[in-house]
Amino acid sequence: MTQELGPLARTLSVPYYEDALPAHDQFHAKRVRDIALRLADDCDGSVDRDILAASAWLHDIGRPRERAGDIDDHDEWATAEAAQLLAAEGVEPDRIGRLKHCIRTHSIRVSSPEPETLEAKLLFDADKLDAAGARGLIRLACIVGERSGRMGEKYAVIDDTSATDVESTDSPDIALLRDWAQERVDMLYTYPGRRLGQQRREFMDEFFTQFAGEIGVTGER
Repeated sequence: MTQELGPLARTLSVPYYEDALPAHDQFHAKRVRDIALRLADDCDGSVDRDILAASAWLHDIGRPRERAGDIDDHDEWATAEAAQLLAAEGVEPDRIGRLKHCIRTHSIRVSSPEPETLEAKLLFDADKLDAAGARGLIRLACIVGERSGRMGEKYAVIDDTSATDVESTDSPDIALLRDWAQERVDMLYTYPGRRLGQQRREFMDEFFTQFAGEIGVTGER
C-alpha cells in the first residue's frame, strides 16, 4: 500500500463526523491529531506517527451513533469499524492491531483498558488535553450542555449555585466543568503530556478564580 495511513484514515473518517455535535466533530479529531504529534516530537521513545495520526482521526467516529442511542460504547464500536475500513484498504493486520489498541484505550471510562503502547498513551493524553485550557473549557461546556439537555433533562446552569441566593438546582453547573477538566489533567500518561497539562491547568486555575470573583464568591463588587 503506497498511501500513508494518516491521510487515509482522515478520508475514511470524514463521513462519520457529518452528524457530530461540536465537542466530538472532525475538528476535535484534527486537534487531537495535532496535539498527539506535538507530544510525539518531545518523546524520547520511538513513535509511529502514522499509527498515531490515523488513530486520532478515527477514535471518535462512533460518537454520533452513541449519542443517537444506536450503540452503547463508541470506543468498542469505533475499534471494530476502523479495523474493517482499513482492512478493506489493504492495511497490514499488524498495523490495524496497533491502531485498534489506540482507539480502544483512549477513553477514561471504567470499561476502557489501560493504554500500553506509546502511541496509545499519546492518543489518550492528546484527547484529554483537548478538554483542558481555554479551548478545552469551551469544549467541556458544550459536553455538559449536550448531556444535561438530552432526553428532556434540564440544561446546565452556568453558575455556582452554592454562592447564590436563588433556589438551588440539581442541574450540572460550573463545578462539574471544573471537576471534569481537573480529572482529565490528572490522568495524563506521558511526560510531554503532563508538561502541557500543567500549563493548561495554570490557566484554568486563573479562569475559575476569576469566575468565582465575578459571581461574588471572593467578595468582588
